[in-house]
Amino acid sequence: MSAADTTPPALRTVEEQLGDVLAAVRPLAAATVALEEAAGRTLRAPLRAALDIPVFDNSAMDGFAVRFADVAAATGDAPAVLRVVADLPAGTSDDPRLGAGEAARIMTGSPVPADADAIVPFEDTAGGLADSLHTARVLRAPARPGVFVRRAGDDVHAGDILLEEGTVLGPLQIAAATAAGVTEAFVSARPRVAIVSTGSELAPAGTPLRRGQIPESNGVLLAGLAAAAGAEVVARLSVDDEGAALRDAVSAARAASVDAVVFSGGVSAGAFEVVRAELSGAMTFSRIAMQPGKPQGFGTLPTPAGAALLFGLPGNPVSAAVSFEVFVRPALLALQGRRAIHRPILQLPAGAPWRTPEGRRHYLPAVVDTDRDGSWTVRPATAGGSGSHLAGGLGRARALAVVPAEVVEVRTGDPVAVMLLEGWDA
Repeated sequence: MSAADTTPPALRTVEEQLGDVLAAVRPLAAATVALEEAAGRTLRAPLRAALDIPVFDNSAMDGFAVRFADVAAATGDAPAVLRVVADLPAGTSDDPRLGAGEAARIMTGSPVPADADAIVPFEDTAGGLADSLHTARVLRAPARPGVFVRRAGDDVHAGDILLEEGTVLGPLQIAAATAAGVTEAFVSARPRVAIVSTGSELAPAGTPLRRGQIPESNGVLLAGLAAAAGAEVVARLSVDDEGAALRDAVSAARAASVDAVVFSGGVSAGAFEVVRAELSGAMTFSRIAMQPGKPQGFGTLPTPAGAALLFGLPGNPVSAAVSFEVFVRPALLALQGRRAIHRPILQLPAGAPWRTPEGRRHYLPAVVDTDRDGSWTVRPATAGGSGSHLAGGLGRARALAVVPAEVVEVRTGDPVAVMLLEGWDA
């Protein structure tokens, strides 16, 4: 065998690996559900308003509905004196007629009478609220007709696209849809995901540890990340390196027709890599030009309902977290038809120096600090740098600093690409 035959294959780029992942994604089925059941789901068709917003012309202020011509010349020295002929609280259906020199007392949100074309706030009258049921003495004229009148449809007209396809329905979106009279939405199914942690060294959290054992934390980590990406975690298992338990887990996932299985551990080049040993036919195992997360596995598994995506992530917690962000999260969002499957990237100055691995893109768990002047800087989440075993630093991380492969050192003040994570704060 020549020396060339023993040369390890070249590292794949992140983009090549992610391209293979996304090429295997087939968007999930969608269904119409009640709006109150759609939280966290992704729209698979544009959501159109059923009502105008506002629904009707209404007052933006507590005061008097007036005819602009009656108050256009009002000043403190020459007040416009109007007779109050109606009282309009919020929720009223009244539409009183207003003749010359007449006004209606009106509260915020109340329908504006058809004869009125401006609102005079109590603050611009002599008596204010205390003297408002019989006569209004206007001291300051509105600037123009229409002042403080919220016109029907100023925001949205019935039939307008309120939310685009691919939008995730959070509290703000559901509130907007409700205000527009919408009661249901056509949304994607949630990806059904199984999480399988591998390693004979893993012990359930809280149990006494014998020599060589560590608490199993990747399952909690990956299940939480999957749920935050809109998935339904249907199984979370920990298996040893012997193989039988992994085969059982895969069989159960296939029978349950899950949409994805995320393995942690067992994908590297060691002697007891159970995922590689058991799934080498279904998955391709690659070395990626990234730190952490160089060993990766990906493939598909036929199921009764189609195919499940198989992700093999490294077992070290930081590696697993970074790998999920880079490969698994975009796939889960693409399954749901999300418009944006990548987190936004900010450019921030480094608040501290650190070294990076040569030839591999660096994803560093990081903290975003707010300086006294309100500006932001980024620094490593741990003093130990980027070690993939530094699980404690994940608790402090609110972002990933992403450093190109050709950079070997970040200096204080250097611009850094920063990916903000779920629940970040500065």
